[in-house]
Amino acid sequence: QVQLVESGGGLVQAGGSLRLSCAVSGRTGRSSAMAWFRQVPGKEREFVAAIRWNGGRTWYADSVRGRFTISGNNAQTTVSLQMNSLKLEDTAVYYCAAANDPWQLRLQSNYDYWGQGTQVTVSS
Repeated sequence: QVQLVESGGGLVQAGGSLRLSCAVSGRTGRSSAMAWFRQVPGKEREFVAAIRWNGGRTWYADSVRGRFTISGNNAQTTVSLQMNSLKLEDTAVYYCAAANDPWQLRLQSNYDYWGQGTQVTVSS
């Protein structure tokens, strides 16, 4: 089992920055990739960014590319999401996820473990 705990959410003004962190515990090293998804009430959970542990390749949703950066530490115990130039539409609950297989990383169905989520609210 892998446990994921997100932190770093909060309230920020538009144009500001936040850094989310996801602490990974349990069978670390078992997962091949990590990602961040987000969800607003009444909408589907959407992909934000992913990183493959082997090689560090990253993927981003078009809506956040150039503003958000996903990173992970060498021990595979922390995954972070640096969010800059935040917009009102970035307001959501952000979830950390871990996948055993390093494929189709934009699809939430590929992920085996999920955190409880952390709220990000961007105000005008």
